[in-house]
Amino acid sequence: MTLALLGLCYAGIPNISWHYNLDEAKTIAQKEHRHILLNFSGSDWCGPCIRMHREIFGAEVFGHLADSSLIMVNADFPRMKKDQLPAGQQKLNDAMADQYDSQGKFPYTVLLTADGKVLKAWDGFPDETPDAFAHEVQTIIDNDK
Repeated sequence: MTLALLGLCYAGIPNISWHYNLDEAKTIAQKEHRHILLNFSGSDWCGPCIRMHREIFGAEVFGHLADSSLIMVNADFPRMKKDQLPAGQQKLNDAMADQYDSQGKFPYTVLLTADGKVLKAWDGFPDETPDAFAHEVQTIIDNDK
């Protein structure tokens, strides 16, 4: 019974679908009239990055926003040997970093138009609740229409 209730509690939370290729994300965003949220992270070494994915992107309110308005792209830069990315993915991540995170900040999150124009960038873990962060992102999207 407890598992059934737990399942019901999480049934309404959308699971964010992450993309790893910005060009593919742009194509989808243009077709679906969405914006792109590009997140630079270090999944196996960066504490604030791990918190960002768990606390912000894992929040129900942000999941609903991503599900309705965003194409989510993750450019991960793990350090541990066992977590290294395939060479092709590393090349894609390096190209995204060259264009949008040349200073190598982590976490670093960029809201883009479907064609890749920067609308806003956040340096570090947001100093706000998931609700406030989602509201800020939604407001920027609404003002871009």
